[in-house]
Amino acid sequence: MSAAYSPEQPSLLLGNCTVLDARVVDGMAPVTGAGVWIRGDRIAAVGLYAEVAAQARDAGPLTELDLDGAYLTPGLVNMHTHFSLSLPGSGGDGVKGMGSYDLAHYMADGARRTLHSGVTTVRCVAEKDHADFALRRAINAGRVPGPRIYTAGRALVCTGGHGHESNDTLECDGPVGFRQGVRSQIKAGADLIKVMISGGIAGEHESIHTPQLFADEMSAVIETAHAWGRKVTAHAGPAEVIGAAVELGLDCVEHGYQLTPQVAVRMAERGTALVPTLLVTRCKEFFDELGVPEWMQCRSLGAGPRHLESFDMAIAAGVEVLLGSDMPPFWRFEGTSASVRELEYMSERIGTARAIHAGTLGPIRWLGAESDLGTVEAGKLADLIATDADPLADTSAFRAVRWVMKGGRVARDDRNQEATR
Repeated sequence: MSAAYSPEQPSLLLGNCTVLDARVVDGMAPVTGAGVWIRGDRIAAVGLYAEVAAQARDAGPLTELDLDGAYLTPGLVNMHTHFSLSLPGSGGDGVKGMGSYDLAHYMADGARRTLHSGVTTVRCVAEKDHADFALRRAINAGRVPGPRIYTAGRALVCTGGHGHESNDTLECDGPVGFRQGVRSQIKAGADLIKVMISGGIAGEHESIHTPQLFADEMSAVIETAHAWGRKVTAHAGPAEVIGAAVELGLDCVEHGYQLTPQVAVRMAERGTALVPTLLVTRCKEFFDELGVPEWMQCRSLGAGPRHLESFDMAIAAGVEVLLGSDMPPFWRFEGTSASVRELEYMSERIGTARAIHAGTLGPIRWLGAESDLGTVEAGKLADLIATDADPLADTSAFRAVRWVMKGGRVARDDRNQEATR
């Protein structure tokens, strides 16, 4: 397949690779001996190497790049990202104490490391001081390297609600207050809205099953956001709270620690996705590294078995599950990045093909960006990563990402350190 191109655009031919993407779920076989022609920031053609190479060479000047037998896939998408995360404890206190300039550099460094880890798109779901909007502008302008950012701005919480201690949330009360909260984030540039509708593992004076919004408040958030063409995702743990929000039109659930089969079925019927963040209830090493207090560690790790049961219920019901780590996407954890470790946990229960879908095309569809991203197809933006091992055989192949491209520009090439910016 090929797409229209302009002769003024730089032309790059990738060869000696196997191309695969989330369409393997529907039975589409990987393309071995593949060629991928990129003009400017988009893919111009994908197919057997000889055919694509002839087309590309006929078009004019061309740079050719041998990928040494790599497996080429779309970049990963992390749907639960906090570049300014500050959990209770000494590590989080250090982030909370940063001034605006220090915070900007800290988040920019995280964005660079995220891109280099193979995550080319993120969804931020609560960042401090609207610094995420400045970071997005800087990345889009090419001033700093980083993934494509879709962001909720500050998450909405009730007074004293989950996460109220930090300036990555905005306290609201009553339907009028929450409507104003939604509009304030959209005014700032939010792509979606995040709302905390229950307690969680990081709130000392709450429990996971503490309900935190009344029905009229949840309705105000969802109705207002949808009127402005924005989806809503909710931090939520207990089935009763999730079920009520699903009936009101909630688009996505974060965590879902305590689902029931009945609520999972309704999520599937209503098209409500789940970002399970399995890492957050099995990450003692991460908590110890950040000095997270004992009360939070006990609550988090103690919720792990029920959390996995909930995930299994969602899978059985046919809920769309999407990759999201909660931990910073690039963070080194259990021998790899947080994003890849989360994908491995998911893969153990849904298989490699569905995991690839959950880490690429599924999130992109939720974000409404499937015309540009999510698969290796002509016309799509060239956000690509390369591994030596086959991710379809084992998602642990993503532990060894060695080449990253975003928008037709190489961001990482382990064979050429000068290409890594």
